[in-house]
Amino acid sequence: MIERISTGNTRLDHVTGGGLPANAINIIMGLPGTGKTLLAQQCVFNNADSKRPALYLSTASEPFEKILRYVQSLSFFDASLIGNGIHYEELGTTLIQGGLPAMSGRITELIREHRPGILVIDSFKALGSYAETSTDFRNFLHDLAASQSVFPVTSLWLGEYEHSEMATAPEFAVSDTIIELVGHRGYDHTSRTLQVHKLRGGDFLSGNHAYRLSHNGLDVYPRLADVETEVSYRRVQERASSGIDALDAMLNEGYRVGSSTLMAGPTGIGKTLMGLHFLFGGIDRNEHGLMATFQEDPTQLEQILNGFGWSLDTAQISLKYQIPVDLYLDKWVYELLEEIDRTQAKRVFIDSLTDLETSNSEPTRFNEFLYSLLHRCSRKNVSVMMSYEVRDLFGVTRLTDKAASNIADNVVLLQYTPVESAMHRTLTVLKTRGSSHDPRIRPFEITQNGIVLSDR
Repeated sequence: MIERISTGNTRLDHVTGGGLPANAINIIMGLPGTGKTLLAQQCVFNNADSKRPALYLSTASEPFEKILRYVQSLSFFDASLIGNGIHYEELGTTLIQGGLPAMSGRITELIREHRPGILVIDSFKALGSYAETSTDFRNFLHDLAASQSVFPVTSLWLGEYEHSEMATAPEFAVSDTIIELVGHRGYDHTSRTLQVHKLRGGDFLSGNHAYRLSHNGLDVYPRLADVETEVSYRRVQERASSGIDALDAMLNEGYRVGSSTLMAGPTGIGKTLMGLHFLFGGIDRNEHGLMATFQEDPTQLEQILNGFGWSLDTAQISLKYQIPVDLYLDKWVYELLEEIDRTQAKRVFIDSLTDLETSNSEPTRFNEFLYSLLHRCSRKNVSVMMSYEVRDLFGVTRLTDKAASNIADNVVLLQYTPVESAMHRTLTVLKTRGSSHDPRIRPFEITQNGIVLSDR
């Protein structure tokens, strides 16, 4: 069993299968501004130990004073550890004056002096430019690796490497772990993802994982991709009321508990109101509800609720409000899952799926995310309703280009139907997985009591 050290972030430890391998060489690569130094500092302060301290070496990249000034602004900075559990050394002058031989000798001296548990070299890539030949640099790598084997230490080598350099730079061949940090610049914001390319002797989560930078360090949101599992779980053999008696009758006594429902329709048709019926319909069963909305802020939503005799103050309903501008899908979904666990919610209404779609430019990634979210809720017997806005006001011919309608267990279509000189709201149950339903087109009205279906 390979010993691990924490990265300082629980979810990043999950991505790496338990943290970084101890007494190994871990390369943290990425272009400037991607958070390499922040991750290293986070790891150092999380593992600081006066008996086996951390040794942070700056080379010919950022000035030593700048690194110290920067670390003091971080929430996990602890001044009492400086010089006790953490030692900072500036080796830029040694490198400039004596080259790699002097650098190698000085690193060995510091390792013998401090006997560190963690060694950070920032930036490691900068060392390559001081080698007269490729052979000289390889000899330097050999001597450095040998000194770290005599005095076991967990090394973090930081570098502004391009992705293609993994195939050519010799340091990647001797490393045990390679983690790449990448910034993706879009029109409205910069998104960031990290990927583990190599982790010797351990399992890790593949693919790109979103992360954000702040004074708290790297906050990582592992790729939400549930694979098929043989672990069984028990689905409650009960029905969850839609909150509308007539619709329950059409659904054969309501939705199955733990199922997902896509409610599609054009603007103004009543999708939000139907979702509120679903949430408040669980109150009599003492089921906590959670509304995740991007359109109505708490004040606007309370005004809507008051119009129908409802209120968030007196109901077992929690609200998660997020403006759709600068929306990070991965961050949002982890916050949603945490809120479901915190409130023990049994009903969730997402209003709307359209906003989540817009925030993500990769169709395959969005379908993967949606499947995983609904699968996790189903395992917890949490019923989910999602609103989705269609473009057509009349004669809807297509619900969505994405796989949402295929993934959802139930699909309910709301649309406008012109009859003579009037326009009517109508409802149709298109799909109920594993259950029968009434397929008729039913007119409905929005009254002070909410949605009322008729047979006209």
